[in-house]
Amino acid sequence: MASVRIREAKEGDCGDILRLIRVKTAGASRIRKTLGSALRADGFGDNPFYHCLVAEILPAPGKLLGPCVVGYGIYYFIYSTWKGRTIYLEDIYVMPEYRGQGIGSKIIKKVAEVALDKGCSQFRLAVLDWNQRAMDLYKALGAQDLTEAEGWHFFCFQGEATRKLAGK
Repeated sequence: MASVRIREAKEGDCGDILRLIRVKTAGASRIRKTLGSALRADGFGDNPFYHCLVAEILPAPGKLLGPCVVGYGIYYFIYSTWKGRTIYLEDIYVMPEYRGQGIGSKIIKKVAEVALDKGCSQFRLAVLDWNQRAMDLYKALGAQDLTEAEGWHFFCFQGEATRKLAGK
């Protein structure tokens, strides 16, 4: 197995992150056309809206190619009135040909390290109901399914609903 490094993304990684997002969402109409510029502006300015880790496959000694980004984890901080500081893993992706090598687990473990370093009391994430492989991984790593345990449902206001709610 190749050597893998998990590190904080740099602004120069935006092209690779965008490439992976496009692979992940192939055919999805919901991805914004302006996502590339938004990724750069929202993640690497003075007050970033998100943070990102990248997973790189490191070249074997003597190889001329540089590291290759094969996965990412996008996270940000929120605050719970019940639990205090919280880290939220918004999105995690590893290219299919690199799955099963522990890369996703390494990204998740690195987010957990960041959570502890920042004094977070919990680490949250969501998963779609059809993604049983991811649910199994999260449970194997020690996550609790809050839908089962506490009955939480997640809601979202988007587009027109947000404008209407804001009176605009």
